[in-house]
Amino acid sequence: MVVSYTREHVYRHPWHRVTAAAWRKFTDPAARAATGSLAHILDVHTLSRDVDPASGRLRAVRAIAGRTPPPPLLLRGLLSLSSGGGDVVVLCVERTDVDAPARDMRVDSRNATLRGLVDVEERCSYAPHPEQPDEWTLCRQETTIRCAPLAAVAPARVAEVVERRCAERFTQNADKGREAVERICADLAAEQDGIQEEPR
Repeated sequence: MVVSYTREHVYRHPWHRVTAAAWRKFTDPAARAATGSLAHILDVHTLSRDVDPASGRLRAVRAIAGRTPPPPLLLRGLLSLSSGGGDVVVLCVERTDVDAPARDMRVDSRNATLRGLVDVEERCSYAPHPEQPDEWTLCRQETTIRCAPLAAVAPARVAEVVERRCAERFTQNADKGREAVERICADLAAEQDGIQEEPR
């Protein structure tokens, strides 16, 4: 069974600001604070980073560890068995490709752990908005969630409910990430305005 959805969001900020904010969202101290929108993020490590000197294209791979939101009841027993009890931590791998001259950023993420129970794949793209290319950015998020192994231990209807609940929780986390990007964009805009207003 598979749940897939696509969402779009318009940031009323230029592409360079939105992509800088998207890159910073998991390491932003305010977002990761106990009351922050991304308090579930535990750690972020850059595994590789490469800039092509000819094209200016950046490619990076990061590992992101985070606490999962409370899983659906049916999965709790399975997760406590697989994780040894306590908080369930998931490790995700994020691959980012930034083509700055073309103003195109693509981020592909997938969980590396717990894939025997839930497999989540997310693809995001950031591009100038067609109506306001110098002022707004269009973010397109495509997400696929698979809970295929549940079909072997539960009726198809139960597996479908679990997938839907996982999708709801994933959507809530995606909304929190979008809130963090919006706040960081506002901070960057205020910082830029402050620099431009300083006397020379």
